[in-house]
Amino acid sequence: MRLGINLGYWGAGMDADNLAVAREADRLGYSVCWAAEAYGSDAPTVLTWVAAHTERIDVGSAILQIPARTPAMAAMTAATLDLLSGGRFRLGLGVSGPQVSEGWYGVRFDKPLSRTREYVEIVRKAMSRERLTYEGEHWTLPLPGGPGKPLKLTVHSVRERIPLYIAAIGPKNLEQTGEIAEGALLIFAAPECLEDTALAPLRAGREKAGQTMDGFDVCPTVPLVLGSDNGIDALADVFRPYTALYVGGMGSRKQNFYNRLAQRMGYEKAAAEIQDKYLAGDKDGAAAAVPRELIDSTTLLGSVERIADRMQAYASAGVTTLSLAPAGSTREERIAALRAGVDALEHAGLA
Repeated sequence: MRLGINLGYWGAGMDADNLAVAREADRLGYSVCWAAEAYGSDAPTVLTWVAAHTERIDVGSAILQIPARTPAMAAMTAATLDLLSGGRFRLGLGVSGPQVSEGWYGVRFDKPLSRTREYVEIVRKAMSRERLTYEGEHWTLPLPGGPGKPLKLTVHSVRERIPLYIAAIGPKNLEQTGEIAEGALLIFAAPECLEDTALAPLRAGREKAGQTMDGFDVCPTVPLVLGSDNGIDALADVFRPYTALYVGGMGSRKQNFYNRLAQRMGYEKAAAEIQDKYLAGDKDGAAAAVPRELIDSTTLLGSVERIADRMQAYASAGVTTLSLAPAGSTREERIAALRAGVDALEHAGLA
């Protein structure tokens, strides 16, 4: 099992720290550094900056939002970043959510599965540098009845096929991801139930495409905080607001994919309470309603030895790249967590 680092969103007052964390991850041998985007910093600019200041670590988008750019633009970005980084780019895609898609980009959040499939097909075709034509439900290239003509990408990426990942949560999206991508970007992944919540549908998609799970990258992002094994409750409290935000406040009551995931993990009653309180404006109450077991099972908490045990559980469950999101209010704390991740991986016998 390999280690990655997820920087999250840029521009939260930790810009210099993020770059220092990325450079330390590069030095320590982490395999990939991911950056996110929502409605603030964009991922490609951040990844270009990181790639310019590192030497070996891959840089990946987690994610490029599908409603934010046309598929041809995503292909241009991927090819350019792969070229500039010397063949170190990984393309992560996702549909985002209805609030961001419709509120920020003005794109209807409809038929996300077929939209993702068409998007990936166009991106693949564009990056293959054949003349781009496409007739689908969501995109038609060139537009009919106008001056447009089939064009081909003029930039040569370093690799013929850039690794493509999809951020997937729901069973149908996971199955499609297994079918059309090289990797899955997961969140709130608990090794104890990963088979049911992610791997089974991914495997079904791979089988549909005539493939096995060999070479497919199962890549969850897992928050990490170092501390005493006698104080796990206090360490878990660090992530209560974060978990409550996603389970309770991401999306509408009817369209919250993280809430549905928590339900599939066996937390139906808690998920409903968290959402009710969060949507009523009681964020503290929502955080208090998050079960400690939910946090503990989806994060890495405690000593290096305890984290190593959890890493073994992730590897046994089928995770191939474990991307860490180290917590800490200072650069030194986050870098210490990065180093602890390497120590834990070695302690677990997985390095």
